[in-house]
Amino acid sequence: MRKSREEAAETRKRIVRAAAREFRERGIVATGLADLMKAAGLTHGGFYKHFGSKDQLVAEATVSAMDSILEELAAHPTVNSAVAGYLSTRHRDNPASGCPLAAIGGELARSDKKTRAAATAGFVRLVDILAGKARTADVRRQALVSAVTMIGAVTMSRVVSDPKLSAEILGAAGKNLMADKP
Repeated sequence: MRKSREEAAETRKRIVRAAAREFRERGIVATGLADLMKAAGLTHGGFYKHFGSKDQLVAEATVSAMDSILEELAAHPTVNSAVAGYLSTRHRDNPASGCPLAAIGGELARSDKKTRAAATAGFVRLVDILAGKARTADVRRQALVSAVTMIGAVTMSRVVSDPKLSAEILGAAGKNLMADKP
């Protein structure tokens, strides 16, 4: 029995959401199509009914993951609270629901043009959130530095094996970034 267009669209969304989680949790290369479909509650055989390739799914999952984290950050009442939320231990400890730039940035850098374009668009939106309503060159420069500091701090806080150092990285980055902001 064939699915309706609406059911197929919902299934596709479910696959994209599951892929966004799995890629951030396990990595793009380490996550096979069978793993992705299982995480979405489907069988491996249905993948190509929805996507032409894994690369296509990676691009769409990147957009989905960026949308999710950016909506969360934009909902904060101040830039400082958005920075604090990003640099939190909750974010550090839950890569599957966090920023894909911090979770799989190295793999995104080696992805196809469409995926890199999706990551770039997400990064630009992150910078815009951090810049707020001010659009001067100095504010944009500081927002760029803030964005890369946040991404790098979360990445390194996950890399290091010492829990105290991990917390110190997040704290130092937050203190530095929030020193001058309202």
